[in-house]
Amino acid sequence: MNDALVTSLIQNALTTLMWIVAPMLAMAIIVGIIVSLIQTLTSIQDQTFSFAPRVIVIFTVFLITFPWILQVILTFAESIFLDFTPYIQ
Repeated sequence: MNDALVTSLIQNALTTLMWIVAPMLAMAIIVGIIVSLIQTLTSIQDQTFSFAPRVIVIFTVFLITFPWILQVILTFAESIFLDFTPYIQ
């Protein structure tokens, strides 16, 4: 296994990871901004008010996108295992 192969494998793994986390991260950012605006407008300073909606939204987005996430992970793993010969040299 040479350096280029390891670098390529790590790059593909990180790219796949970023695609998987992107929907949850985007929704967490959007909900965080909305909750911050509501807190600013109503002068509520409760910490749980900003934390709980984000956790609920991230969990909901995870449940909705789970089949897609599983498909992306399986495709990545399949692409590695179908051409496994470069990794064992």
